[in-house]
Amino acid sequence: MTIPSVLGISGSVTRPSRTTTLVSAVLDAITARTPVRPRLVELVDAGPTLFSALTSDKLQGSAAEIVRAVETADVLVVGTPVYRASYTGALKHLFDLVRYDALVGKPVVLLATGGTPLHGLVAEHQLRPLFGYFNTLTVPTTIYAIETDFRDYRLVNPAIADRIDRVVTEVVTLLGADTATAFGPAAAAHNLPAALSA
Repeated sequence: MTIPSVLGISGSVTRPSRTTTLVSAVLDAITARTPVRPRLVELVDAGPTLFSALTSDKLQGSAAEIVRAVETADVLVVGTPVYRASYTGALKHLFDLVRYDALVGKPVVLLATGGTPLHGLVAEHQLRPLFGYFNTLTVPTTIYAIETDFRDYRLVNPAIADRIDRVVTEVVTLLGADTATAFGPAAAAHNLPAALSA
């Protein structure tokens, strides 16, 4: 049996990072529930390498390897700090380099962090449309965490832990689903798996 790969991507360009903490927490929770091969990519490290290629045909070395890891992962866990009411430019540049057909049907978890509750819908209004373009299966539950959900860059809000548990349940359901029967036309139209939209 092939063990699925789960790639976490932190769109933060600073360290320490609440976004990275949140992405890592989701990766750890998935790993604790089902056999997977987890990996974390932090754009604070990978960004300068990726910026050396402005188009996908110019990718070389570690930049090419990172994009290949995105394209071949079985599940993506994508997090971003809110910047100018959207995701970071570094995250956008990464997905500008990903083939448009590489992520079709793959589960994607959407995460965001911000300073106030005012940007709580950024995952719905910004991230979900981005991954809709790639025809992914974004899981129904998103997570938005604010500064008070953390202490010293550690998650301390039980409500966020509850949402992480919901996200993991949805990912595990997708990984165990028979894609020939689990995803009906109505679910596809809403970018949701039928098994989770019932």
